[in-house]
Amino acid sequence: MYEQKTKQTDNSVIEFIENVENPKKREDAYRLLDIFTETTGYPAKMWGPSIIGFGIYHYKYASGHEGDAPLVGYSPRKAKISLYFATGDPGREALLQALGKHTAAKACVYINKVADINVGVLAALINQSITFLKETYPNL
Repeated sequence: MYEQKTKQTDNSVIEFIENVENPKKREDAYRLLDIFTETTGYPAKMWGPSIIGFGIYHYKYASGHEGDAPLVGYSPRKAKISLYFATGDPGREALLQALGKHTAAKACVYINKVADINVGVLAALINQSITFLKETYPNL
């Protein structure tokens, strides 16, 4: 049986951010903490050793695979900052085009620093992701 690797923990978000080595990245981590907290209304929680997540939902795929994940989140990684949003929403691409300097994978959006992006568009992406997940998983 599959064992989910990234689970919510009781580790301190502030302690994690304080241990981010790069001072500019630490400053951006705090800025994102404010943006995500204010936009979602959810408290920040650590997911695994390095993801700061907001809210929670339970997913179940047609394959039978299921688990819990944050509605949205981010991680101030050494190379880039990873932003985590829901996948599958067709409106996501238009918002990403207006976000600013970034690269995107299936679920992750990577930025170098908060100054490179439009924080209003970031808030719209956060809200869009939560709305999409609540519609997809109505038992939230």
